[in-house]
Amino acid sequence: MTAILRTESGKHLRGTLALTGLLILLAAILLVVFPSIQEEAEVFEEVYPEYLLALLGIEELHSIEGFVGGYIFPFTWVLIAGIYVAYVSAGMISRDVRTRRMDLLLSNPVSRESVVLQKVAALWVPLVALNVGLFVALFVGVQLLEESIDVVALAMAHLLGVPYLLVCAGIGIVLSVVIDRVETAQAVALGLVFVLWLVDGLSKMDPDFEWVGEATPSRYYDPSAILVHEEYALADAGILLAAFLVLLGVAVLVFTRRDLS
Repeated sequence: MTAILRTESGKHLRGTLALTGLLILLAAILLVVFPSIQEEAEVFEEVYPEYLLALLGIEELHSIEGFVGGYIFPFTWVLIAGIYVAYVSAGMISRDVRTRRMDLLLSNPVSRESVVLQKVAALWVPLVALNVGLFVALFVGVQLLEESIDVVALAMAHLLGVPYLLVCAGIGIVLSVVIDRVETAQAVALGLVFVLWLVDGLSKMDPDFEWVGEATPSRYYDPSAILVHEEYALADAGILLAAFLVLLGVAVLVFTRRDLS
């Protein structure tokens, strides 16, 4: 049965279009200021505190690759898109349980495992839309600035970002099956993704505590390395995919054993 998948996919359309439009607008605004930043790149790097440079992973701010990878991606993709996916996922199960709609769903010949898997699979809508929308916006914007950027590297920056977003979704779906209250689950998911991103950046400042960042998903996704150095960390993407599958497995296990009454 794919009825749940189709229904949930439709529910994501409005929010996805709104977020895609927001990210395109934000990317456009940031690209507009790039020429000014490019002229004063050295000054910006001197003025910025060290922790902020580490947090954003800024490299070669004077180049369009460094600007996109260290300035645009951390805000639009790693932070905003990651928070959105976690937030949406955190309401997938908890909302239906809270409104008793889950009882109606499970009265049909569908297993609990299938419910969770189909709901998570419906995230293809925001994942595809955000990838395509932001890719086109960045590529066109760079051309309008009369700059050039490697299309393959830009595409890989988006593609290798998908496992990161899936981990954010995994965090949200686990919270969704554990916490009954929708608002609480979504608030915790939002805050957790933000804190993990913050911990990753701050841990890079001190070599003694850099190991702490190894437990954060953003540590395994570095858009600056992809765009500036064309380093495609496939192994890191594999780690993120494995983490997502573990989180999804935990969510399925908890939900199948949970007493919904």
